Amino acid sequence: MGPFRPPTTKMKTTRFRAQDVEERWFLYDASKHVLGRMSSDIATRLMGKDLPTYTREELTGAHVVVINATQARFTGKKADVKYYPKYSGYPGGLYEHTLDMLKAARPHDIVKQAVRRMLPKSTLARTMITRLKVYGGSDHPHAAQKPVLVEKLIR
Repeated sequence: MGPFRPPTTKMKTTRFRAQDVEERWFLYDASKHVLGRMSSDIATRLMGKDLPTYTREELTGAHVVVINATQARFTGKKADVKYYPKYSGYPGGLYEHTLDMLKAARPHDIVKQAVRRMLPKSTLARTMITRLKVYGGSDHPHAAQKPVLVEKLIR
């Protein structure tokens, strides 16, 4: 047995950068999808996990536009039971908003929070969430980007 010899062929790893990936735009109608399933689908697209070129340390995801956030669908008794905690940082400063209260005041926050909580907790995720645009009605200013309407979710 002689000394160790490295393999004759060199292995190459392909890395994708954010500038190598073309920008994609997707349009979701919140009135047609259940909030949780739609949010996980949006989070997957924002991270870029729907592409074979997924790189976790690069921003390779898509831009997502959500319309009709006021008509978002929920399953079960979430309208009565679900609440969103908010803490001011002071003793006794815990505020609990019910789903109906938040839907009346800021309907776009319901979708945005659901997606944000499904993203990784990192500085890159803070950039990903800026690519999510949520609108309460059916009008949006992103028609020039020609977003593709998503009828069927990934999963």
